Amino acid sequence: ETGNQFVHNLGILTKCHPDGKPCVPTNLGPAGSAATSTPGAVGQNAKDVLIPSDNTASMFWITNPDNIYRDNVAAGSEEVGFWFALPEHPTGAHEGKAEVTARIFPRRTAVREFKGNTAHSNFDGFMFDRGPQPDGKFSVGGSNYHLAFANPADPTSQPVGSVFENFTSYKNQHGGVWGRGELHLFPNLHVADNAVGFTHAASAVGRTAYTSRIVNGIFVGESENIGTPTTPAEKAYGRSMPNDLADFPIRGYEYYDMRHDVVNTTFVNFQPNATRNASAISYLMYTSFGMSSENAIEGAKFVNSKPVDFPQVVRKWSSDFGRGNAWRGAAIHDKDGSVGGVPNSYIVIDNGIANDDQACQLKPDWHAAVCKGDYGHFNIAGNFGFGGEAIADPVMLARNGRRYEYTGQTTIRSGAEVRVETGKKDLALSLNEMDDGSWVIFELPGFSTATGGVQQDSLAALRAATKTSYFTDKGKLWVKLVVDNSAGQTVALGRPGAGVSTVGPGPGGTFAAGAGLTASR
Repeated sequence: ETGNQFVHNLGILTKCHPDGKPCVPTNLGPAGSAATSTPGAVGQNAKDVLIPSDNTASMFWITNPDNIYRDNVAAGSEEVGFWFALPEHPTGAHEGKAEVTARIFPRRTAVREFKGNTAHSNFDGFMFDRGPQPDGKFSVGGSNYHLAFANPADPTSQPVGSVFENFTSYKNQHGGVWGRGELHLFPNLHVADNAVGFTHAASAVGRTAYTSRIVNGIFVGESENIGTPTTPAEKAYGRSMPNDLADFPIRGYEYYDMRHDVVNTTFVNFQPNATRNASAISYLMYTSFGMSSENAIEGAKFVNSKPVDFPQVVRKWSSDFGRGNAWRGAAIHDKDGSVGGVPNSYIVIDNGIANDDQACQLKPDWHAAVCKGDYGHFNIAGNFGFGGEAIADPVMLARNGRRYEYTGQTTIRSGAEVRVETGKKDLALSLNEMDDGSWVIFELPGFSTATGGVQQDSLAALRAATKTSYFTDKGKLWVKLVVDNSAGQTVALGRPGAGVSTVGPGPGGTFAAGAGLTASR
């Protein structure tokens, strides 16, 4: 149904089971938390539910976005406050009515209105993901691939955005907001006292100007509302905690899949203490999926807050414990210097490859560096970024006396020189998200030739080259990748089905590459 209005309603204490049995939910959150350690398939296949989502109960369960939700409150749900659970086509009673359902596309339809709503005291305050399959089951990962069009029946029509205005989300055990989709705008977002304030995933990378954008937001780590401490840890701490991991590092805004913007937003009371760490801004711990070096912020203000932190890797805190390639190469474009004090800079995780002593200010308490210069991504073809098993023939990067195992796209600064060590026979190297003329030099011991570049007769000539080039001498190959974004090169970061944020808009799921070359032994 469409065109319905839900205005000024109060929903409280939604339960998974009327007899008080505990939920068996499908949640994504810290691996060590009791709320997220139960396999979701158990609850979805339970015999005491009517539909699979009953064990992940929500106050407002929204399966078609073409309706109006204004000034409603979702309070005290055992699981979710507002859940946009969009199927590809209508299900349930409509299943099998292809003559009707085939013309309805919830995942291609814009949200008609979502304004002035509030979620508090839930597990997740706002969930825009995990849409059901025809049988009602859903995955904890991406399945709400929301990209709205002017004509939902025509995916070649103009993409349109959805606005979630004046939303307030507080005292939720995990997330204030979890979203998935493109062109999702959050004006005047207010979040407080959550484990994580905001996380948003992509659905169609490279096809829109942005995935999510927050404008004029307010994020509060710990407010004066201490709640009602009940557990021994909470009583010792003196206030209620978002989850059962007392040392979980709370964070306001988490960057995740691809392109996100934070504009004119204030962060208050994200202050580390003896019990747990805290930061206003970070990345989802410890994401293995695609990310952009152009994830951006401007007009940020901080009150009693650590602006940024990339905490040490602790498995119980993780939402993603694969190879962590995006986490290990995380970058934030600080457009106006309102975060790190340096306009048009990049805040990069301190992995020894991304930072540069001549261009960066190390921030040890952030586990990061604030750097000037052009930043983008260095890629080696192959499926590095997923799974936890050891990589056959690993690739080691060395720079400035530090070594780093390549596990997927790595943030790198123009002008860097990196040694690449591996037993692989061939390496397809590329750069993307960099300006024309930017370059990186690679030294490859054991390699002897290359395809895709100009051969130079000396190392000095290679350094002076203005086009992608290579030079070989005494069992070593040197490669200089020089960016030319008009050359039409592409790079594959992942494989279709392995994660939407690693699949680009080009042929075969490729992304545009500014420079590329294949080195061989």
